[in-house]
Amino acid sequence: MTKTNTVVLAGASGFIGTCLRDHFERDGWKVRTIGRRAAPGAADSANWNDDGAITRVLDGADLLVNLAGRSVNCRYNARNRAAIRNSRVSTTEALGRALARCQAPPSAWLNASTGTIYRHADDRPQTESDGETGTGFSVDVARAWEAAVEAAPTPGVRKIALRIAIVLGPGGGALRPFAALARLGLGGHMGSGRQKFSWIHVEDVYRTILFLHSRTDISGPVNVASPDVVDNRELMRLVRLAYGVRPGLPTPAWLLRLGAVLIRTDTELVLKSRWVQPQKLIDAGFTFRHPELGRALLAIAKGSP
Repeated sequence: MTKTNTVVLAGASGFIGTCLRDHFERDGWKVRTIGRRAAPGAADSANWNDDGAITRVLDGADLLVNLAGRSVNCRYNARNRAAIRNSRVSTTEALGRALARCQAPPSAWLNASTGTIYRHADDRPQTESDGETGTGFSVDVARAWEAAVEAAPTPGVRKIALRIAIVLGPGGGALRPFAALARLGLGGHMGSGRQKFSWIHVEDVYRTILFLHSRTDISGPVNVASPDVVDNRELMRLVRLAYGVRPGLPTPAWLLRLGAVLIRTDTELVLKSRWVQPQKLIDAGFTFRHPELGRALLAIAKGSP
């Protein structure tokens, strides 16, 4: 009789988590969840405020994937900075405490991090072995996030920090603001247009998780990104092509910063140069189902998976 694998998805109510849950269930996994809206007493879910329930949900599972974290699509004022950091670090620490109490903890703990941990890079790719961490609020949060995983006393549990690039996919993801600007006639390059754009399709996020679960020789930080990195000029050209819109006006950095204040967000998404190279995945033989940005954008625009 074939054993049914069990995955615990923590903080999985957003775009990525919803897609992952659908994929796991489609592939026959039993899914347990940890989040803010867990039903009291439910056997397959736990609330972040109940350490005992978190331990119960984790015990006996095969895999833990933690995606918990408040959205960064906001102004980085003091209140939002504290909420962003706490939503990542405190939940990760809670998982570490619960795993230490498990009789049969998951063999692998894959915890979200971000490719933004690397510096603004337009000169060379940043790999897990030679990438240089940057400075600033987002980098500080990423460091604290990964440090919380590393510090957790969980012997026998293999830990991986998923340094995820910008995630694209049908029905959501980080593509929406770029597509919206293109439709409004502002589909030209943003800022200098030379900043690199590292990305990954949400389906390849799921496939990466399965791959890392099976590869017991891989641990530590893993860059989760497509090797097809483009600059912002090429990104916007491909967005216009995918959505069938005419060439648009460029948006200077000063106007982006002004617009960000008006819509209460931050310009880091479009102005920071992210050049994230998935060297560990490449060296391990991982194959991407969506390796090319142009084709991925065309499929997303058509609503294809």
